[in-house]
Amino acid sequence: MPSAITLERILALQAAYIRCIDNNALEAWPEFFLDQCLYIVTTAENHRNGFEAGIIYADTKGMLIDRIAALRVANVYEKQSYRHILGLPNILKSGGDTAESETPFMVVRIMHDGQSDIFATGLYLDTYRAVGDDLKFSERVVVCDSSRIDTLMALPL
Repeated sequence: MPSAITLERILALQAAYIRCIDNNALEAWPEFFLDQCLYIVTTAENHRNGFEAGIIYADTKGMLIDRIAALRVANVYEKQSYRHILGLPNILKSGGDTAESETPFMVVRIMHDGQSDIFATGLYLDTYRAVGDDLKFSERVVVCDSSRIDTLMALPL
């Protein structure tokens, strides 16, 4: 029987997730998701209007693995890193082996020359599933506040 999904477990998953991205350990990033998952980066306007397609869209862990492989091997982009700052998750629904939450975020992008800019702000809309003692994302919809999305979005949010 899976352990209950608590705020403490959600906070631990969120902290490990952002540490993975901020420390450029991107090969580990897909492991935060179930095999059948949904990861979307979209705008608040598109989300409000129910548009499913996103700036980034993946519906399996395999697609997330492919995205990281492409970042490392095929894509050419200016060297950059992120620093995430999260608010506290608001648990919207919890029961059994699933839970849903909404978490505000801000991401600062640091370019290779040291320039730092606020890159994105918004909400993580998450659905979690407990699998034994592990907690995984079954869905992460990243809803960016701005409709202006930088074409240099290379790394996952």
